[in-house]
Amino acid sequence: MTDFQRDQIAKIRIRDLRLRTFIGINDEEKKNQQDVVINIQIHYYAEKAVTFNAIDDALNYRTITKKVIAHVEKNRFLLLERMTDEVLSLVMTHPQVMWADVTIDKPHALRFSDSVSISLSARREGVSGRDLPP
Repeated sequence: MTDFQRDQIAKIRIRDLRLRTFIGINDEEKKNQQDVVINIQIHYYAEKAVTFNAIDDALNYRTITKKVIAHVEKNRFLLLERMTDEVLSLVMTHPQVMWADVTIDKPHALRFSDSVSISLSARREGVSGRDLPP
């Protein structure tokens, strides 16, 4: 018997997904693909997946990752904000997702800086920050 309570909220982290795409407003950026680094954190209720140990009850992060890769690699973006919002929207199309955070880095976008990044978050209606573990 356990003396603690599980909240059954899973955090999936997709870390350092390195892709190439067209991103930027300068002529050089419009002609040449650049590297971007995507980090996604997803919260979902995993009670059924934990209880039944069945893949059909889990959120399929591989499917989400494939959709993100296809979308980013086949499109062109002027702004990092727009790309981040589109990736976040793709993640949120999965009804199991309660909350998601997406950060996209554009390495070497500024002189003397490793990267510039944009982060955006979304959550389902009725889900508050207190529903989620830190």
